[in-house]
Amino acid sequence: MRSAPMPAAPRRRRTVLAAAGLVAALALTATACGGSEKDQADAKPDGGASRAADAGDTGDGGVQVPADLADRLQEHGIDVDRWKDGGWKDWDKDKWLSEAKDFVNPVIEGLWKPDRMRSAKEADKTVTTKDTAADQGVSDPEPEPVEAVAEKTPYHDNAAPVGKVFFDSPEGSMVCSGTVIKDANHPGKSNLVWTAGHCVHAGGSGGWYRNIAFVPSYNDLGKSETELAGATTTEMAPYGTWWADWASTSNQWIQGGSEEGGDGAAHDYSVLRVKPEQGDKSLEETVGAALEVDFSAPSATEVSSMGAWGYPAAPPYNGLKMFKCVDRPGRLSLSPSLPTMYRIGCTMTGGSSGGGWFRVVDGETKLVSNTSIGPLDNTWLAGPQLGREAEAMYQNMSRTYGGQ
Repeated sequence: MRSAPMPAAPRRRRTVLAAAGLVAALALTATACGGSEKDQADAKPDGGASRAADAGDTGDGGVQVPADLADRLQEHGIDVDRWKDGGWKDWDKDKWLSEAKDFVNPVIEGLWKPDRMRSAKEADKTVTTKDTAADQGVSDPEPEPVEAVAEKTPYHDNAAPVGKVFFDSPEGSMVCSGTVIKDANHPGKSNLVWTAGHCVHAGGSGGWYRNIAFVPSYNDLGKSETELAGATTTEMAPYGTWWADWASTSNQWIQGGSEEGGDGAAHDYSVLRVKPEQGDKSLEETVGAALEVDFSAPSATEVSSMGAWGYPAAPPYNGLKMFKCVDRPGRLSLSPSLPTMYRIGCTMTGGSSGGGWFRVVDGETKLVSNTSIGPLDNTWLAGPQLGREAEAMYQNMSRTYGGQ
């Protein structure tokens, strides 16, 4: 989560009954697999979708990559044979892969061991006062803080689609949150994960992060750090580790995103197509649940309640447990030229970035946004509205890469 000092604003009271109603109605539990076809969006892709190298362990520490991809990697100065042996740690800023077509993420089986997962730091970004100074009265008053509540365990029985996104950046191993979403063109067999753009790409001044992987129901039993001493990978990742072999984020984030939020903040979202380190079942079949994405981008004034789920990792949290916040959303404007963002009261910190925001539509729980930014004092969260541009990105990923 990017965080920053914000101008003082009067706080507003919240409707407790609306929040309680959402908690009662949200259905994030594992279910029998299935689903129906979703109407396809009649829009051209607007996000950058990228293919990762389909790498396999040769048994001798090398990586097998199709010849065409190997040639393309070499064009960027990447020695594929050295990648798995630690070459991915070489962050040459002059060769940092940034364009949509440049994404590569060869599987390094066993890289994300329990200790490495626990040591990953929150993807903490900042949004400056400058970004928020031009709201021209569009933003609603700053919300009252809503104390994050620990999700019930086991997580798979209460919030099955939610998990953690791990990745490597020039600063080291990092962590965000993510959500298993339905694949409109491959019902019941989705391999798609929704998260934040800043959890996969550094924005205008950087490029794609590396070793991006998703772990659904991370630490499913909510064990403490002491209890997890010596934990096995199966205990930490009971439903496996899923590597992103295709990724997409908005062109606005690739071009305008930054550590200060930038012009890409209102388009800070991403879809990953993942595959397991082992096995051939889909993510949705393995987890037993996936959520549909609501691209109607309703005005905050039209929605009584939204809930945000994630794994906050910055103090006072440690990233081991899943939390949630439910509140009536308000509007946050970073600039007159940018779409308005949703904002709710919430005390979750960095690490919850990318975590899904859910609302109930006609009795069905749907993903409507994701955690993007928040203030230094961790009193609220803001997330992008998901409209036609986000839907075009999603549909492009589903049609082009979802079934591969």
